[in-house]
Amino acid sequence: MTELQSRLPDPMRYFPGMGAIAAGMSKAVHNGTIPDSTVYLVHLRAGQLAGSTYHTLRQTGNLRDAGEPEERITAVASWRDAPCFTDAERVALELVEAVLAPGPHVPDDLFDRAAAHYDDHALWTLTVAIGQICFFIPVALIARPIPGRPVGQNYSPLSPR
Repeated sequence: MTELQSRLPDPMRYFPGMGAIAAGMSKAVHNGTIPDSTVYLVHLRAGQLAGSTYHTLRQTGNLRDAGEPEERITAVASWRDAPCFTDAERVALELVEAVLAPGPHVPDDLFDRAAAHYDDHALWTLTVAIGQICFFIPVALIARPIPGRPVGQNYSPLSPR
């Protein structure tokens, strides 16, 4: 069996400033206005929608590390009828689905429901959280970092081409 390799080497080789971008995004998202678990739920759902094993494994690990029960992690795929999510989490999951749907559109009623659960700062945080995962989805799908490996060890030294 051939050792699993990424398609491309670590992008830091070409974009050394990317680490600062990633750190800045994380700082903006994990600012305390929304629970980290909500961020990870949204990121997991985005990874599922994109079909990214890398992101689904990473966000599942983040949720486990945050103490989330397996029931909630597993139920993200079918969140609409799962009884284990708060209304605020449901609207966050609905927002990420709206943004990642073909022909993305966030209708006013969805925004209004989100605004009923989140103040302006929290809505911006949720928006940036969705943007954060959308920034990294193409990296996972095109470069295909190795799922399950720690960040910094998930790229092959050289591309297999």
